[in-house]
Amino acid sequence: MPQRRVRPSAKNLRKSVWRRSAAVPPPPAAADSPPDPAGPASRAPAEVASVVQAVLYRDGVRVLAPATLADTFRELRKHPEGMAWIGLARPTEAELHALAAEFDLHPLAVEDAKEAHQRPKLERYGDTLFVVLRAARYLDAPEEIDFGELHVFVGPDFVITVRHGAAPDLSAVRRRMEDSPELLKLGPEAVLYAILDAVVDGYLPVVSGVQNDIDEIETEVFRGDPDASRRIYELSREMVEFQRATRPLVGMLHGLMAGFSKYGTDEELQRYLRDVADHVTHTSERVDGFRQALSEILTVNATLVTQQQNAEMRALAEAGFEQNEEIKKISSWAAILFAPTLVGTIYGMNFDDMPELGWHFGYPFAIGLMGVVCVSLYVIFKRRDWL
Repeated sequence: MPQRRVRPSAKNLRKSVWRRSAAVPPPPAAADSPPDPAGPASRAPAEVASVVQAVLYRDGVRVLAPATLADTFRELRKHPEGMAWIGLARPTEAELHALAAEFDLHPLAVEDAKEAHQRPKLERYGDTLFVVLRAARYLDAPEEIDFGELHVFVGPDFVITVRHGAAPDLSAVRRRMEDSPELLKLGPEAVLYAILDAVVDGYLPVVSGVQNDIDEIETEVFRGDPDASRRIYELSREMVEFQRATRPLVGMLHGLMAGFSKYGTDEELQRYLRDVADHVTHTSERVDGFRQALSEILTVNATLVTQQQNAEMRALAEAGFEQNEEIKKISSWAAILFAPTLVGTIYGMNFDDMPELGWHFGYPFAIGLMGVVCVSLYVIFKRRDWL
C-alpha cells in the first residue's frame, strides 16, 4: 500500500515542475492547463466531458469540489496537505495524459486505463498503485450478468478512478466515505479499501441471482425443457467471466496484506482489508461451486436427453413391430381367402372344353380343394405366428 503523504520531496518536486511549466505558455485546449484568461468559454469541451466528480479532502472532510481537472490540480497545489479523489468515466486521451503529467503516472498504467479490457491485477509503479477491478451486477429482466471495469490509481495524496461500464456505483462509495470522516482521513488507502469493498459487495446479488438461475435450470432439466441446454451453456460462459473477475482478487488482496508492515498500513484499515479478503475468498469458492454444479447439470441433462431419445426410439420400434404384426395377419388372411377365390374364378369361366364341368363329383371336389388349401394355409401361418 502506498504511504500517505510521507514523501514531501516528491510533492516539492511536482510543485517545482509546475512552476517551471507555468512559465511556458500552455497549449490551447489542454486538459491540465490553467484557466484561460479569456474565460471559461474558451476551454475545450473535452475537459469536463468525462469528469464525474473531483473533490479535495482534508482530514477526512470535503473541502472543495472543483469543476475541472485544471481547477483540481491548482487547488491541490494550494492545499498540499489535502487529498484529491478524482472520478472519471470513459475519459478522453487528453484527460488521461493530463492526469499522467500531473501525478507522474506510469505510461503503461495509463495505456491500460485508456484501452480497458484488462484482467484484474495490482501493479506498483514507484509510490503509485495501479489496480484493475472487474465489477459485476445482476440484471433481473434478462437474467444475465453485466460486467464493468474499474481502474484505480492510488498515490500518496490522490485517488483516481477510471470507470468503463455501469458498475460499480462509486457515488455510493463516496457518500459512505464522506459519512465516515474518521475512515476517510486515513488517506488514499482507505478509499481503495472502500472501492474494493463495494466491488466485492456487488458480487453478492450476482451470486444470489446465479443460485436462483441454477435452481430454475435444475427444474427445467428434470421437466424435460428443450431450452435447458442452451441456458446451461449461456450461464456457464457467464461463470467463466465471473471467475476471471473474482479469482485474481484473492491474490491481489493477499499481496496488499503482505505489504502491511512494509508500508505502515493503519491497523484498523488492515482489519477492513482482511474482511474484504475473506468475502472475496468466499465468493470465489461459490463461483467455483457454480461451475462444478453447471458441469454436473449439463451431464445429467445429456443423460436425460439420451434416455428420452432411447425411449422414443424404443416406442418407434415397438410401433413398427406392432405394425409388422398387423401386416402379417392381413397378409395371412389375404392368402387364405385368395385360394378359394382362385379356384372359384377358374371354374367360373365356363369354358366348353373344361372336363370338370361335366364331372359328377366336380362340385364337391372344388369345394373340398378350397377347404383343404385354406386349412393348410391357416395351419402354416399359425405355426409361424402370423395369426
